[in-house]
Amino acid sequence: MSRNKAVVPEARAALDAYKYEVANEIGVPLKQGYNGDLTSAQNGSVGGYMVKKMIEAQKSKMSGQ
Repeated sequence: MSRNKAVVPEARAALDAYKYEVANEIGVPLKQGYNGDLTSAQNGSVGGYMVKKMIEAQKSKMSGQ
């Protein structure tokens, strides 16, 4: 059971879709449901890359590009 609480619960589905998109992009075989067969490095790379892309998108938005 996850203890993470979304600040905007309506965004959960969009974030999940984004997670799978990023995993596919970087070659991590993430699937819905149980992913215990993946290493912590693989799982961490998905989250890290998601944050990196979100920060880049926000910087671009803030700079007016």
